[in-house]
Amino acid sequence: MRLSKMKHLCVPLLLASTTPVWAYAESLPSRQTPIPQTTNGVPHMQIGIEVVPALAEELLQTVAEFPGVSLGATRISMPGVVGFQFDDGVPLDRPDVIVGGREFAHLHADGSLHASLDPALARAAVDAGWAVAHPWAMQRDGWEGFVMIYTPTSPSELEVVIQLVESSYSFITGRTLTN
Repeated sequence: MRLSKMKHLCVPLLLASTTPVWAYAESLPSRQTPIPQTTNGVPHMQIGIEVVPALAEELLQTVAEFPGVSLGATRISMPGVVGFQFDDGVPLDRPDVIVGGREFAHLHADGSLHASLDPALARAAVDAGWAVAHPWAMQRDGWEGFVMIYTPTSPSELEVVIQLVESSYSFITGRTLTN
């Protein structure tokens, strides 16, 4: 399914009650591919990395299936970036960690994405080579876990990136996605 044709999908996923945000942080695998260079300011971008279109499309399809989430134009980043927005009416346990509006993450044209994670998970993702802190992460309360997650380059990397985006959803809503 092409992004231009993508509509909000309502595929049922079960929402479990609130659980601790991530035992996965302890078992986060180390990223095996080289860590991309990024800009130090805003716009915060990777340098010299190209998207793998099939992986980006799969990521978008997966996020479109999250209950209460719509994909659309970003409200906080550059034109052409796809925002992951919580629908009105979705209760948020941590609205303070959302950078703008109800957008909890967004996907850049290069396949990287910004997301708000639990700060402990954000540190683990940085340490394991999956992410880098946003340049403004320590400048505002609630943004301590705001990171850029690097572009996945293989299906196994995409699995980890999807788990990080799912954990962002869970951290902000207080509910865990389960299949």
